[in-house]
Amino acid sequence: MTGTMIEHETTLWMVNDVPARMVCAGRLWRVTDTPTRLRDSVWTASLDGHLGLCGWRFQATDLAGESFVFDVYRGEQGWHVHRAYD
Repeated sequence: MTGTMIEHETTLWMVNDVPARMVCAGRLWRVTDTPTRLRDSVWTASLDGHLGLCGWRFQATDLAGESFVFDVYRGEQGWHVHRAYD
């Protein structure tokens, strides 16, 4: 698995408080596995000392069938993709 460091503003849709779809880098992605909660991670410090749910890791597939694993977190400006893995 190759990791790519990226920072993209992301629109994330939730179903029952779990990621289901997102738009990132102009592409529509559908979550195609069970998302994993990211807690107490390196991103915690950027959330003003807030501990607990910091982000999500999930596999998503675009309309062309390309899949990646994404690490997303919520910042002051909304959701961001921090890293994507192929």
